[in-house]
Amino acid sequence: MKSSRLVSILLLLQTRGRMTAAQLAEELEVSVRTVYRDVEALGAAGVPLYGDAGHAGGYRLLDGYRTRLTGLTAEEAEALFLAGVPGPAAELGLGSVLAAAQLKVRAALPAELRAHADRISGRFHLDAPGWYADAEETPYLPAVADAVWNGRVLDVLYRRWAEPTDVERRLEPYGLVLKAGRWYVVAAPGPRTYRVDQILRLAVTDEEFTRPDDFDLAAYWTAYQRDFHDRLYRAEALVRLAPGVELPRAVNTRMESDGWTVARVPVESVEHAQDEFLRLGADIEVLEPPELRARIARTVAELAERYGNSAQSS
Repeated sequence: MKSSRLVSILLLLQTRGRMTAAQLAEELEVSVRTVYRDVEALGAAGVPLYGDAGHAGGYRLLDGYRTRLTGLTAEEAEALFLAGVPGPAAELGLGSVLAAAQLKVRAALPAELRAHADRISGRFHLDAPGWYADAEETPYLPAVADAVWNGRVLDVLYRRWAEPTDVERRLEPYGLVLKAGRWYVVAAPGPRTYRVDQILRLAVTDEEFTRPDDFDLAAYWTAYQRDFHDRLYRAEALVRLAPGVELPRAVNTRMESDGWTVARVPVESVEHAQDEFLRLGADIEVLEPPELRARIARTVAELAERYGNSAQSS
């Protein structure tokens, strides 16, 4: 894209000083002729760019000239306006900061790049939470974010699932993660993962901590999700599925002569599997484990009796 290439030429000359047309062409992976045309376009736009002939020649910017743009390509400008999700930024207490930053960046963009940024923000809107999930109240999120940024220890009262449910914890917050509309803080000791909406009380201490230089938040979260998935689906069920019916976690599938498919499905528990499989109605038959098959059979029998009685009374 020409606009992106013109910006790149400006930034290359601004950061490296004098460069020949051949050097620019090699850097940008275009022909020397294309560089000549781009330089002419920059000159026509009023950019004080000069060319010197000879062995030590090349293009350079007028001494003291600095572009207001600090490195954005067209795609990067688009990504900036797409990535600036107002909801999470506001939750972190950065809503006005994000808006001001976008305004400044937009003002610094050349007209063509500004049009790209406006187009992307006008056509895409990111809304992370699911439809049927109530918004979680996270009153302590700005304080946690501030502690993450400034390396301050937190004393919290945290609600967990196991007994005792409400426990006091001393946290060294390494980072925040937004997953499906819910905020998590990754904190030492451990590190471990905590839901921010389950913090019942919080105090920011004067104690500082040093975040390990080798800690990678993205890598930690990827490993955490993988381990969580492995812990979540520790049981297994053997099922038969009607023709055309699929389960996303099904493995070791085989087709039978009647068109039904036999498959093994990782499940979280008998209770969760019952709820999941009952949604498929008569399109699934549970073969194993026996306790799951018996549980579903009992539930179906109770439903049949209840609705049968209702049909007779009407």
